Amino acid sequence: MVVINLFSILQWYLRPFIKWFLRKTTKLCELQRICYGDRVGAERTCNVENSLMLSRTRDIREVVSYLDSVVAEGNFIPTNFCSILDPAIGIVVRVKKINLKLHGPFVPSFRRCLEQIWSYRQLIDEVEAVRQIEFDSNNAEHEHKLLTLWNLLMPGTPLESRVSKDWQIIGFQGDDPKTDFRGMGLLGLENLLFFATEYPQASSHVLSHSLHPKYGYTFAIVGINLTSMAYYLLKEGSAKSYMFNARNYLPCIDLFHKFYCYLFYEFDKMWLESKPENIMEFPIIFKKFEMAIRSELGDPASVFRINLEVDTI
Repeated sequence: MVVINLFSILQWYLRPFIKWFLRKTTKLCELQRICYGDRVGAERTCNVENSLMLSRTRDIREVVSYLDSVVAEGNFIPTNFCSILDPAIGIVVRVKKINLKLHGPFVPSFRRCLEQIWSYRQLIDEVEAVRQIEFDSNNAEHEHKLLTLWNLLMPGTPLESRVSKDWQIIGFQGDDPKTDFRGMGLLGLENLLFFATEYPQASSHVLSHSLHPKYGYTFAIVGINLTSMAYYLLKEGSAKSYMFNARNYLPCIDLFHKFYCYLFYEFDKMWLESKPENIMEFPIIFKKFEMAIRSELGDPASVFRINLEVDTI
């Protein structure tokens, strides 16, 4: 800890000198060096974010504060990007004395980074808002989503009743699923529903694995645990490599759901490969899985895709 603190202090004092030296020798500011030299995606965007957060220039800090305020208002959305980002980029270009006649490619590269950085921050707020909604059995929309989940996972099998042991078939703990959503709120249900809706074959296959007589597990409860994992990875910033490397998407709620689906599909594979003696091994295997995911996310070049191979056990 002392070594880390000492390094941070040295970095704080040496960073301006290093930046000045590189500016003199390369004729490029730090943001230009990042946008031109770093790999597109998480590597570039994370380094741009770090540069902006560490800036001591008043105008740059005001730009960061302004963009944060737009996120706080829930207004950092694509339809507003031009009116929000054009002035912000203009300030950065002026402060950094970037000649756009010579460095035209800087703006689109830098703009993409800003879109990703603050879309990610907006996403954290959106996910948190859903998580804080408690499942309400008196809310018709909540009930509809829950029953839709049953119908997608158990097509052609009607529920015996709304409160029924049938829910245990898809991995809820008791007769009424509402009690299992307490930790992650409506977010747990939304994740499960997205998996069943967008990846019906994969979710059905994973559910069949969860019902295996020897290697079975509680599908819905595991799903809610994975919601918690995805939520904390997002909130702490570990999920940036996944979000920023999704080239055709900006961080958004659907991308978060897809991240969750990837986690569920991959956890199911690890669970079966581990051949657990019983469900009591769940904490050990889950921790091993989380460490593996964190290791993957630690690589800024990592790209996550759901491999929809259907196997049999």
